[in-house]
Amino acid sequence: MYAVVKSGSRQYRAGVGDTILVDKLPAEVGEQVELSEVLMVAGDDGVQVGRPVVEGAKVRATVVAQEKGPKVFVFKYRPKERYRRRAGHRQRYTRLLVDEIVA
Repeated sequence: MYAVVKSGSRQYRAGVGDTILVDKLPAEVGEQVELSEVLMVAGDDGVQVGRPVVEGAKVRATVVAQEKGPKVFVFKYRPKERYRRRAGHRQRYTRLLVDEIVA
């Protein structure tokens, strides 16, 4: 059984026992999180597609870690003007372990 869940502005495929990396959530490590925006649920009994969400469906997950992504460099310059700017950015993520899917 798996579900397609929306967290932030992205969609993720989540199965029981899977770990997914979502944008940072305000939760501590070890805390349980409930994702209620379930767009689709697929299992042995068929597929349920929501319009836009599946009513009563939830995905319960445990926060495993709060992580940072790889560093991305942004570089701007103007030729022949001695203008150069370099900035770096590291996106923050939350790693979730999917415990159960309630359809």
